[in-house]
Amino acid sequence: MTDLAATDPLPKPKRDLAPVLLPIALALLMIPLIGSTSSWLTLTAASLAMGMMIFIMASGLTLVFGLMDVLNFGHGAFIAVGAYVATLVLAPFAASIQADSLWVNLAVLAPAALLSIAVSGALGLVVERVLILPVYGQHLKQILMTTGGLIVAEQTLYALWGPQIIPMPLPVSLRGSFILGDVAVAKYRVLAMLIGLAVFIAIQLVLNRTKLGLLIRAGVENREMVEALGYRIRRLFLGVFMTGSALAGLGGVMWALYREQVHASMSDDLTVLIFIVVIIGGLGSIGGCFIGAILVAMVANYGGFLVPKLALVSNILLMVAILMWRPRGLYAVTSR
Repeated sequence: MTDLAATDPLPKPKRDLAPVLLPIALALLMIPLIGSTSSWLTLTAASLAMGMMIFIMASGLTLVFGLMDVLNFGHGAFIAVGAYVATLVLAPFAASIQADSLWVNLAVLAPAALLSIAVSGALGLVVERVLILPVYGQHLKQILMTTGGLIVAEQTLYALWGPQIIPMPLPVSLRGSFILGDVAVAKYRVLAMLIGLAVFIAIQLVLNRTKLGLLIRAGVENREMVEALGYRIRRLFLGVFMTGSALAGLGGVMWALYREQVHASMSDDLTVLIFIVVIIGGLGSIGGCFIGAILVAMVANYGGFLVPKLALVSNILLMVAILMWRPRGLYAVTSR
């Protein structure tokens, strides 16, 4: 091995493209099995939209674990809270939701989403200060504390809104589908894809192209050195936790509109799904989380179409297959 000269460029790490090609290979493999090209395109578009919504909810969890080493089993509480907050905004503007105008509908949805993000982020501040701060570095206690927080949050929602399911209908302009030949793509799914891509790009840019992202990543590697330079890592990590909580709130709004209903226990099934995505992607990897969310959605949609009974365990089977191939997930960024 030869030493690099001072003027030589640093060697670039090899790009691992195998996980990126996995969703493409899976989609192509499904073409002959599904048979109909139009059905395949419709299922693929639905999988991408569903995957984006799952990614928005899961990205907050993988961000918190990857950068803070915190196992937050109460992440689903932020999802449910975000959805319920949105109902408070949308309920008084039912007439605007029923208006057949995209701009009028978005003028109501945008404040609802922003308020959900703000409330979920503020709740994240309280949770981090009260539950997480005393148990940093103690994973077992983190699991117990955050699970207890999830139970308290869920029972509080039951007390405030009751056990009934609250309808959350889609705005009129987002109903229906775009018809491209024999292919039907739901309008709301197109919006979900755009928002999911925007969130993914924004996270990557902040972490890799900004001073804030550099400080956060440096604090993960060597907290004492960054603090010696005069930066307060605790505040940075608090901001990371609030960001993860806010993303969960946004995902809760989008998922509630997707299912057109809100209920206090909506976080139960989603929590399991989100942890599966985070494990598949590699704990702490945003890129892996993105690919894992798309894979989970593809397997759920393709499996539900081809073998409906298999769809109930498709996510578990996918996780087992991925971990047999790569025991630390698609993109392992931590040995924890």
